[in-house]
Amino acid sequence: MADFDENGQQIQNEITEDVTNKKCPNCGATVVFDPESGGMLCEFCGYKTELPKADADNAICELDFESATQTASFEWGAQKKSVVCKQCGAETIYDALETAAVCPFCGSTSVMPAASSDSMAPGAVCPFAITKEKAGERFTSWIKGKLFTPSKAKKSARPESFQGVYLPYWTYDSQTTSSFTARAGFDRRVKRGDTYVTETTWRPVSGVYQEFIDDETVMASKRNENSVVKACEPFDFSKLVPYSPQVVAGFIAERYSIGLKEGWGIAQESIKRRLQQNINQYIRRNWRCDRVDSLHFSTLYTNITYKYILVPVWISSFKFNDKVYQFVVNGQTGKVGGHAPVSVLRVLAAIGLGLLAIILFFKLTH
Repeated sequence: MADFDENGQQIQNEITEDVTNKKCPNCGATVVFDPESGGMLCEFCGYKTELPKADADNAICELDFESATQTASFEWGAQKKSVVCKQCGAETIYDALETAAVCPFCGSTSVMPAASSDSMAPGAVCPFAITKEKAGERFTSWIKGKLFTPSKAKKSARPESFQGVYLPYWTYDSQTTSSFTARAGFDRRVKRGDTYVTETTWRPVSGVYQEFIDDETVMASKRNENSVVKACEPFDFSKLVPYSPQVVAGFIAERYSIGLKEGWGIAQESIKRRLQQNINQYIRRNWRCDRVDSLHFSTLYTNITYKYILVPVWISSFKFNDKVYQFVVNGQTGKVGGHAPVSVLRVLAAIGLGLLAIILFFKLTH
């Protein structure tokens, strides 16, 4: 008989594993989520089944930020979990940040229990739409186009090593009201002797600017390189589906390590940059001025809501000259992000060829 903790954690684990570790009725292998069909697939015999449609009561909701209680950030990257596969008995060690995993020995899937009772579950998922094979094709094409990347490095980067991962994201909505002061500049052309110069007349302006911010996104992971993931954005949030264990079956899913409040602080910095640009444009339109200077504003945020979602990426990395290079393919669009090694010799050779071409062109035209 199973043991139960005071929160009934064992019951939840049993239910989750039963949902995500479904067996193929034809051959008994584990069925996983299939990006091409959007259903479940047995990779051994080809058996397919559709996922049930989401109930109207299980729609994706914006949650009230002020009412949230699970807001802490988590530094779980150094912690580990030991997981025993019920299918083959193999014991595997995973980072505590991973919520779903695949047994590397028999392919059995499971959703891991929460690392903390303060960790909230995702509310929505952007399902994979790009298969591992297509991700590999996009990556191969991308790295072949890197002219300054050494051939040896291109051979080291193997697209078949891609791992499908769901990364955690926060999205925030908010009504913003910003009071601002600035100087509006009005240009005019004035003749000075034989030439015309531009003179600017400045006048102080002030006002209130309002804008609704919809789905300001923050990657909630400290473990993956943010710039690489950013390079493969955006994700299409119109394709979001309510979270269910079936959708993450067969993939790794990472828990958030940046909490709700910390994420909101990051989002505000991005929102401020956007508001600065938009207020600048607003002043230009409203006062019909040519330039804006000394802009200062303060913003009130109201009706703040959020979503905790998972987005799909294919991640791969390789080591070249003792340095690790990570690559990411957007699991929805196939867009590639990453940093490729650069050969100094190839760059110098390109510069030399360019200079040679300029010299030859100069000689032919003179």
